[in-house]
Amino acid sequence: MLSENNLPQQSPEQPWHSVNAFGIRELLEATAPLSGEEAVARLDVYGPNRLPEGKANGPLARLTRQLRNVLIYVLLTAAAITGALGHWVDAGVIMAVVVIQTLVGFIQEGKAEQALSAIGHMLAPKARVVREDGQHQINAADLVPGDTVLLEPGDRVPADTRLEKCHNLKIEEAILTGESVAVEKSPEPVEKEAALGDQTSMAFSGTMVSTGTGRGVVVRTGAATEIGRISGLLARTTSLKTPLVEKMDRFAKILSIIIVIAAAAVFAGGLVFSDLSFQELFMAVVGLTVAAIPEGLPAILTITLAIGVRQMAKRQAVVRRMPVLESLGAVSVICSDKTGTLTRNEMVVTTAVVGRQRMDISGEGYELEGAVYQGSHPVDVTVLLVDLARAAGLCNDAHLDFREKQPRIQGDPMEAALKVFAHKAAFDIEGSAHDWPRRDEIPFDTQTRFMATLNHDHHGHSMVYVKGAPERILDMCEAEVTENGGTSALERYWWDQIITDLASDGLRVLALARKPVSRDTTDLAVEDLDTGVELLGLVGLLDPPRQEAIRAIFDCHTAGIQVKMITGDHALTAGAIARKLGLRNSERVLTGKDLDGLSAEALQQLATEVDVFARTSPEHKLRLVEALQAQHGVVAMTGDGVNDAPALKRADVGIAMGVKGSEAAREASSVVLLDDNFASIVAAVREGRTVYSNLKKGIAFLLPINGGESISLITALLLGLALPISPLQILWVNMVSAVVLAMTLAFEPPEPDVMKRPPLPREQSLLQGFLVWRVFFVSLLFLTGIFGAWFWAMHHYDDQNIARTLAVNTLVAMEVFYLFAVRYLDTPSITLRGVLGTPIVLLAVATIVILQLLFTYLPWFHNTFETSALSLEMLALACLAGVAVLVILEIETWIRRRLWPTRLNEIRKRQQKHM
Repeated sequence: MLSENNLPQQSPEQPWHSVNAFGIRELLEATAPLSGEEAVARLDVYGPNRLPEGKANGPLARLTRQLRNVLIYVLLTAAAITGALGHWVDAGVIMAVVVIQTLVGFIQEGKAEQALSAIGHMLAPKARVVREDGQHQINAADLVPGDTVLLEPGDRVPADTRLEKCHNLKIEEAILTGESVAVEKSPEPVEKEAALGDQTSMAFSGTMVSTGTGRGVVVRTGAATEIGRISGLLARTTSLKTPLVEKMDRFAKILSIIIVIAAAAVFAGGLVFSDLSFQELFMAVVGLTVAAIPEGLPAILTITLAIGVRQMAKRQAVVRRMPVLESLGAVSVICSDKTGTLTRNEMVVTTAVVGRQRMDISGEGYELEGAVYQGSHPVDVTVLLVDLARAAGLCNDAHLDFREKQPRIQGDPMEAALKVFAHKAAFDIEGSAHDWPRRDEIPFDTQTRFMATLNHDHHGHSMVYVKGAPERILDMCEAEVTENGGTSALERYWWDQIITDLASDGLRVLALARKPVSRDTTDLAVEDLDTGVELLGLVGLLDPPRQEAIRAIFDCHTAGIQVKMITGDHALTAGAIARKLGLRNSERVLTGKDLDGLSAEALQQLATEVDVFARTSPEHKLRLVEALQAQHGVVAMTGDGVNDAPALKRADVGIAMGVKGSEAAREASSVVLLDDNFASIVAAVREGRTVYSNLKKGIAFLLPINGGESISLITALLLGLALPISPLQILWVNMVSAVVLAMTLAFEPPEPDVMKRPPLPREQSLLQGFLVWRVFFVSLLFLTGIFGAWFWAMHHYDDQNIARTLAVNTLVAMEVFYLFAVRYLDTPSITLRGVLGTPIVLLAVATIVILQLLFTYLPWFHNTFETSALSLEMLALACLAGVAVLVILEIETWIRRRLWPTRLNEIRKRQQKHM
């Protein structure tokens, strides 16, 4: 019986791809198919072929996280002491504020990540295995190293497998490598240092068999597989806090410290200077605390983000975690996968070489529209071009279905692209099967590296058409077909040079050839092509860049955002696509091997200088994201494969593809693109910047209200006066009128120059420069208005309830008029556009007017908030205070624009610095 001691340990680093098949079986002590008993014994040693499940956080843990907030602690303490003093209404209202804020955070966080389970779902549920007593279909979880598995088209590879036999086997590995074309597999060993995408002797767990069949021996299962290694990397990768969350945390801590210190100082000062009793003084300090805390800010934050999320959905982008929306506005670097994001993920023939002439083929994807050009002029159909198109259309097993809006393909994407090319070169691909029926064929095989078909027409002509790797086809050819349909001796050097040129342009090159045969030929063998083959020409295929991606990258550069391509594809292909896309520094391409030997400091330097990275592994992508973040960049990462999941999770904004992306990538991301289009990312950045701008307006609106309330209470206490507004009335203003008015700022449209500004630095505070001045200045205006109204009412009526009611209405009137000023911080507000606003602004103002009338005249409010009815003269006075605030701020804006016109110049300088 086998034991753990005499079996090789599973290791993802073991170079199984470089050992021949016989040596593999010796190492695994499985020179013959395993018996059932031996498989069970190995299962005890290696464990089941499944990935470890991640620990999910439950609702209780999410709820607890919402309470870990200093502002919440301050409010809870105030509520507890207020209740102990018998002020149950005040305590109840404060607790209601805590509950509302906690629920907002709980809902905002959403469901926990499910990335690890999403990767687990990509493992094959069943596997066909050869055991000692024959073939069986078993649960893939029961596979063990040493098992012999069989692969067929449509199978998901159940475990990392060293291939022993292959027949035309091609496997789609895009989820691991990002390579857009299925990889041809061969049992031959490859070099030990080969990158993952070049390990052609291996079939990796979770990848899909595209064509052909294969047989191999399982070498790694469960967490030791390549997909398991990525799963472990994903589990170890930590998500960073979004810049918004970091800023709000810093803001909350600083504000909490200021509030506690101020409350303690005011309480001590009140004991010395005021005649209030201890209980009255404490309630006043509670009122100060409530006034200073912007209770409406979490609600405004959530509403602003929610509006942005809805706008993003209209732009084909689903935001899975709301705070990340603001991060989009601060993005300074976008790291993008190539396949399917910057490119269409649809192979297309872009170049043909025939009759020693290089021609260009227009059109996109699998659409039939397009033509053959030489320079800028359409090419007349020649005999040789028609023969090249016939070879491309007949030596082909793909099928195109045009019954739906988007063409659907069946078969190999490159063969589908060849059929589209044949149509553009005036060959009837629909009628070809009838006009040139196939008699026999030699299927493509990784050993022969070509495919051949025997076709005949109805006029007694028979022809063998051949397509395959250019080097292999040139070895078979003795002659080349000339432009008039004749033949001449093959000039091998010229064709080798043009193949090199096409490859340097990032094209995948195929050669097409023919061999005339007698009309009675019915069978075709490989030996028949040893002589008499004539070269027709070459075709170059490319997964072309999206036109909208080219425009979007230009917009990114204008906005000061760097764009970097990080792909698992070949360096030549990546560089060629980068040049077509207009990426900067596209002449220099670094591969994963280049990155392996770099220190963290050297990588940080290169990450900022180089824009194209090829043949990268999941670790390389993760290191690049971390290097860019270390340079204080806010990094967005796009991807669609399992190999992208760790980097997507680590990035400030992980953006997954919704159409062709894997579930693991979607679950590890914070944004999912429904159209897999890079241009949607730029639209998302625009929306993110708009959200941040509106959020700043919301803060600039709310903080002066709290500031004015707080300063008025402090002034009253230090002067030994009665409070101009009670704590309960302050809560009414903060949680009702201020929130309703501030909500309208979430609907503000983007500013015209929003995409011409440089990205915001990660460390930049929410409050700085002009915003600090505006908050301070408006707080003083609100202080003046509150005390002015209170003094006027006390002087004329000597009634505290009337005076406080007037002070509250004056404060709300100043809020309403300040709303119109805060919508345009750098431009005049008293304009037709500023006054009319948007429908939501006018609706909010109408709502506040109604609520304040109820607050002022309804008896229930009189009893609860200790208010009294006001005369029309008093209401007019409150409105005049609001008008005065708007006029004063308009004058302040005019003076600032005249005396300090450098702000826009500084913005432009920062933008040029980022370009």
